Amino acid sequence: MGHMSSLWTGKEFCPGNRLRKFRGRGSYGSVWEGETTDGEPAALKFLPCGDGMAVAQEIRSIQAIKQLYHRNLVRVHEVWCHRGYIVVVMELADGSLLDLLDAYQSEFGQPLPPEDVCQCLAQAADALDFLNARQHEIDGQCVGFQHCDIKPSNLLLFGETVKLCDFGLASPITTPVRFHRLAGTWAYAAPEVFQGRLSNWTDQFALAVTYCELRTGQLPFPDLPTTFPPGYVRPAPDLSILPDSERPIIAKALAHTPQDRWQSCGELMHRLTEVVKTLCLR
Repeated sequence: MGHMSSLWTGKEFCPGNRLRKFRGRGSYGSVWEGETTDGEPAALKFLPCGDGMAVAQEIRSIQAIKQLYHRNLVRVHEVWCHRGYIVVVMELADGSLLDLLDAYQSEFGQPLPPEDVCQCLAQAADALDFLNARQHEIDGQCVGFQHCDIKPSNLLLFGETVKLCDFGLASPITTPVRFHRLAGTWAYAAPEVFQGRLSNWTDQFALAVTYCELRTGQLPFPDLPTTFPPGYVRPAPDLSILPDSERPIIAKALAHTPQDRWQSCGELMHRLTEVVKTLCLR
């Protein structure tokens, strides 16, 4: 409560922005409901920060994505660093897909309906293909971006619209595979991430894990270790949690070799949507 009350009274954290209501705390920080300097409703996210170089990189990443427009990317109003926090002011969502999954499991004792999962993640796929495409100019170079932290809590709901948020780990990429620092959420991370690499298909892997979780309430990698020794290799996913018809589609998206995955996130979701339509018609 000390942390929350210090933010509540510490106006110097939010010059011109108002904090109104505490919304929740995740593994990476806390979120408040408030207003922008223009009086618009907004979410203010406070991320504790340590290492100076990592903080500068996170702010650069957020500012780079802030310049891009897509209907399924959360709009970031402002970002700054102050007294050990990165503060991100962004548009206010109704909740996340993780909140929706929790609500379904509490109320109905089951995960989301498959057609709803497809509808939500097709929108996320659209935003990811936009980000991933090598079409964004940074320092005179055309780059793609890998989000690097796709998971249900980073997919926000605005009515029936899904938008990606949390761009602090977003990384520009100009080659199919490149070296990259170990970062992200391990339960959703692609095998190449554990080898210190990033690929054009890293986000697709995390989207496929997210699909499994929203579709079944379970992760395809159930026995995730808490620490990862050098040279850690992702085991094969357990896809017995999915209906037979969906397994080969997800298996391809979770392929160990990045180039063996689908060409795009949109193709992955199109194929899943077609199969789920058939299931729902039975």
